[in-house]
Amino acid sequence: MDALWFPEGQMEDERMIHLSKRMSKALRHQPERVGLTLDAAGWVPVADLLSALGVSEADLREVVERNDKKRFTIDGDRIRANQGHSVEVELGLPVATPPDQLFHGTVAQYLDDIMRDGLRPMSRHDVHLSPDRETARRVGSRRGRPVILTVDAGKMHADGHEFRLSANGVWLTQHVPARYLETA
Repeated sequence: MDALWFPEGQMEDERMIHLSKRMSKALRHQPERVGLTLDAAGWVPVADLLSALGVSEADLREVVERNDKKRFTIDGDRIRANQGHSVEVELGLPVATPPDQLFHGTVAQYLDDIMRDGLRPMSRHDVHLSPDRETARRVGSRRGRPVILTVDAGKMHADGHEFRLSANGVWLTQHVPARYLETA
């Protein structure tokens, strides 16, 4: 199998980041674009992903192992994204009791809407919450200067809201009403 071509001098880390983004698109958002069909739980055979992306198994496994957000899981001969899908999947994550506080990183331009309407999943299946401020800061930094929101997850849970914990430590819930939010 041919390796991806990158301009001479491009660092190995950049190549792995590029491959991680391609894997995310294929396993979370547009599998059909590369000829893949995810099963109901989001799994696809590793061999099919390798063929669709034209990459080596060693490179794919390196991305899975080195990805700081642990976005992917390999189970035997299959792989899936741990969360963040915009296509219909049922990850089968059990309901879990969250810590008292969780965090969400965003940017100032969305703050008024969030404080009025709460956090909504938008194009994804669930709202993603971080277990610590630093992770939320990194997430919010992707779009500019981050604003960190504190979520009163303990109160939400006591009030009947369900939470699930993905394999990579991201907390998922359907909606966070504004009354459970504070700016940090």
